[in-house]
Amino acid sequence: MGKIELNRWRPDEELKLLEIWDREGLYREEVDLSSDENYVVIDTPPPYPSGPWGVAQAAHYVQIDMIARAFRLLGFKVLVPFYADRNGLPAEVAAEKTYGVIAHEMVKTAEGREAFLKMVSDLLDKNESSLVSIWKRLGCLFDYWREGTDSPKYRAMTQATFIELWKRGLIYKDIKPVQWCPRCRTSLAEAEIDFISEIGRLYYIKFKVLETGEDIVIATTRPELLAACGAVIYNPRDDRYKHLEGKRAIVPVYGHTVPIIPHDMARPEYGTGLAMMCSYGDVRDLVFFKETGIEPKVVIEKDGTMNDLAGPLAGLKIADARQKIVRMLKEEDLIVKEEEIDHEVPVCWRCKTPVEIVHVEEYFLSQLNFKDKVLEVANSMEFYPVEHRGRLDQWVKSLAMDWPISRTRYYGTEVPLWTCSKCGYAILPKPGSYVRPWKEPPPVDRCPSCGASREFIVGEKRVFDTWFDSSISVLYVTGWLENPEVATKALSKALRPQGYDIIRTWLYYTILRVWMLTGKPPFKWVRITGMGLDEKGRAMHKSLGNVIYPEPYIEKYGADAFRFWSAVASKLGSDYRWSEATVKTGLLFSTKLINIARFVTSFEEPSGQWVLRPLDKAMIAYAVKVAREVIDSYMKLDVYEPTLKLYHLLWDVFASNYVEMVKSRVYRKVPFTDAEVGGAVYTLYRVLRLSLKLLSPIMSFTCDYLWRLLEGRTIAREKLKDEELQDYGGSPELMEKVVQVNSAIWKWKKERGMRLSEKISGVIYVPEELRDVVEDIKYFHNIREVAVGKPESWDFELMTGVYLKLS
Repeated sequence: MGKIELNRWRPDEELKLLEIWDREGLYREEVDLSSDENYVVIDTPPPYPSGPWGVAQAAHYVQIDMIARAFRLLGFKVLVPFYADRNGLPAEVAAEKTYGVIAHEMVKTAEGREAFLKMVSDLLDKNESSLVSIWKRLGCLFDYWREGTDSPKYRAMTQATFIELWKRGLIYKDIKPVQWCPRCRTSLAEAEIDFISEIGRLYYIKFKVLETGEDIVIATTRPELLAACGAVIYNPRDDRYKHLEGKRAIVPVYGHTVPIIPHDMARPEYGTGLAMMCSYGDVRDLVFFKETGIEPKVVIEKDGTMNDLAGPLAGLKIADARQKIVRMLKEEDLIVKEEEIDHEVPVCWRCKTPVEIVHVEEYFLSQLNFKDKVLEVANSMEFYPVEHRGRLDQWVKSLAMDWPISRTRYYGTEVPLWTCSKCGYAILPKPGSYVRPWKEPPPVDRCPSCGASREFIVGEKRVFDTWFDSSISVLYVTGWLENPEVATKALSKALRPQGYDIIRTWLYYTILRVWMLTGKPPFKWVRITGMGLDEKGRAMHKSLGNVIYPEPYIEKYGADAFRFWSAVASKLGSDYRWSEATVKTGLLFSTKLINIARFVTSFEEPSGQWVLRPLDKAMIAYAVKVAREVIDSYMKLDVYEPTLKLYHLLWDVFASNYVEMVKSRVYRKVPFTDAEVGGAVYTLYRVLRLSLKLLSPIMSFTCDYLWRLLEGRTIAREKLKDEELQDYGGSPELMEKVVQVNSAIWKWKKERGMRLSEKISGVIYVPEELRDVVEDIKYFHNIREVAVGKPESWDFELMTGVYLKLS
């Protein structure tokens, strides 16, 4: 057994341990998914390497490491890889800013596209290395896979899933209205739409009824869409407008007529109760035009300008078009009034540009027909905490369109398809290899359908929505492309850890895609965490300038201190607030562990006969009780409760009470037998070892340092054994009662300015359940006598059932 030289924890000890862990190969655990039975696969969220992590992101990955370590402690092998999510628009935007280029200008040639893709890849490499550096410094034992989502291996898998679903008719190409970001110039899925509150104007516009000549007034925030108005609606329960049914309204400025029809989408309380339905103001309009069969007229181009169908507004940006049409309406006295309105505006999740709905040819994955099945699959998985399942349910039920999976961007997995320009036949490659149709020749010499030669076969230039890639991350981790049968079996042992902010994207799409491909739920467990907040309770964003980076605090307090904060910042599923004070508490806790262990190891472990007194059995039983609770929490993927309970066990119960109570015994200052002294030393080692094992997933550096001194090996691969949960028939309630009595006596002494070791000249009476520990209480508090029962008279009632009678 090595000697503990430290008297406080020093962060530089962590750096020494990192070198040892690397030499010992602790970052990779061999897990054979085909033959091993007791294992867990963690579908680690592949982070986007857009820049350094703040404390919120770092804490999220630290918690994943804690869960992996906990599973290992409980006897499981754990596959927990780390790789980066390297596809998508943010990296393109970053490259444009870094290198001063414009993507859609560069990619007009194959050479230019290749050069731009290299710019993006180089930038991602640089950012990814900083992420790896921080999770290693924080003690995460991840298996680093350098082949991220932009690797040929991953992209080949994504393309193979497309080919499979295309052949089954679940993916199709069509020209449909989609939500479109004019700035990013790409389609957006419903999950990529955010909503922001905005102060706008509500315009009350006069329309004329064709048949009667009467004026009707309609309130709208989008007067620039008048050219696209296809109908006027009112609620069928609104008696004010029932006389208009079957008539037609004349659209101001443009003069075309549209039907006036009853429809439940109209809200009597909004504006005047009449609404103009345009193609397209929002998703409701999509549903309306599809439901009624009215021919849509799209007046907005992909670049966010009005097209020729908008007449006098053609060529204008949307905001300018709105101003012009308002001026025109006012000139004709067609605006009755206008009001300021606070309303929600749909925006692109990336750049926050207001989205528009335009007709675009895209590839779509069928999802509306499978909403009930997705909910059924989701209900078969264990959610922690369970209330977050409701977020998924709500999102699935709200879906209104199939998923547009293709994007008019560049750094992503290419749609693996060539099209015959003569007959339109779609040509697919064999699955298993990564192809780039925009650059590579088709896999055939002639069109299989019409026989057209190769020069008439055109490669697809579009790429997939990045969620189409990342939604199959669990299949990548389990090796689905190489061995679908083994991977499908492994799903029943898979865990998804993620934030609640991407339930509607990453989790939903994963459930949909994996079920479509395997017929199985993607996970056994789903662990949902909250969002990171600053000390004022605000979400941390670069735009607010309140992102807190972990490196200075790790350097000052150490990684274990940061890990402590990560564990106790909030209950599982709730938002977690940054607190430097809690990080400092973590460092103090590490130092407390060092000093506890230094005291315990100053005594040789008993080798001969030893006897456990009731106090010893009570301490062991209490520690075992906490251990069982911690194990239960770990199996429920929680680290908050285990950390608090182990903190209380080690600091408040073990160190402050039991250790202090047995000092006089182990130092042989009181008349106990050698066997009883040995029992105390045995208990000290027993509780220390059990506590270090249980705490090792949380405070990994401190526990590993102490375990190496105790046992000569790492704690990272230790398993919890059944015999360590033997409680010798002790009573944890007795230990709790002892702690209460100690606190009451300390309080009485402090109130009188007495030293805690100062003698009490009198008798303390305790209840019957403390009979077995009266000697321990007597020697510990330096009391003349401790008796059992209730006296006829007393001077002080220290607590319920505990009395002091002074001599």
